[in-house]
Amino acid sequence: MTGDRRQRIEDGRLITALIYAVTPLLVLLAATFLACILAYVAVLIWDDGVSFRTIIKKSSQVFLVLSIFPLMRYLGLNKFDLGFAARPVFIKQIVSGFGLGFITLLPIFILLYLLGVDVIDKSLPWTFAWLSKTLVIELLLALLISCFEEPVFRGILLTGLNKKLSAGAAILIGAFYYAILHFLDSKTKIPAAEINLFSGFRLLGEAFTHLLNPEILSAFLALFAVGVFLGLLRTQVKASLGLCIGCHACWVWQIKLSKTLFNTNPNSDYLFLVSSYDGVIGPLVAGWLTFAITAYFLYRHLSQRI
Repeated sequence: MTGDRRQRIEDGRLITALIYAVTPLLVLLAATFLACILAYVAVLIWDDGVSFRTIIKKSSQVFLVLSIFPLMRYLGLNKFDLGFAARPVFIKQIVSGFGLGFITLLPIFILLYLLGVDVIDKSLPWTFAWLSKTLVIELLLALLISCFEEPVFRGILLTGLNKKLSAGAAILIGAFYYAILHFLDSKTKIPAAEINLFSGFRLLGEAFTHLLNPEILSAFLALFAVGVFLGLLRTQVKASLGLCIGCHACWVWQIKLSKTLFNTNPNSDYLFLVSSYDGVIGPLVAGWLTFAITAYFLYRHLSQRI
């Protein structure tokens, strides 16, 4: 093979990799553009006080989920390729993943409590009935969130990227998109009387501008580490999307319970360990998950040498 031909092949591979890396952004833009138009139409038809921003956000999520089906057909993927195991195995995976999520994130909450970052909210009605109801409601919401996000990010996105990219590149790119999506939001409230066809696109522009805010960096790095951890979990075990769903659901459940049952102490000397995003995600979570990921690779490397 001549040098010129080899170079052309390498250039072709690079272009293909760039196309695959940018494609998720194009899908995201398409989903949000459709959501902006749908939100405008919805406000015109149902003027019942529903937040314009909320309609855009929720409909964008729906469009992202719906994009799974045409993308599966285009890429020639089936449910097993996306990580869905047979139903009995899938359910067991969710339970096992939930346990993994519990033991991996619980030390964070214990440490935050011991350091005085989290303090118990004594104003809450601490009754068995109230606590039981809170646990169940937050669990159902956590499962709903994970059942939306995991098929999108550790399902179609990670699998699609891995068709043309290495597993490592697919995990990192997928984790990047997963992290930035949490900050793609605008706080601007547009009065109903001022909403027009371009209002949604104005909010969309502000949402993308918000990604440049340096204040979100620590939370972004933590969520990026979350994406890498779940990406590894998905790629190290075949048809393991259930594990990702269970682990993700438990993390969200614990975070929601922490926000409900505890208050963040603004006077704590260790407040820097968390971000303003949710009072949990921040440098501590980023460091802890990075340590867990590093420990896993070290263990795998040593086990292969034995």
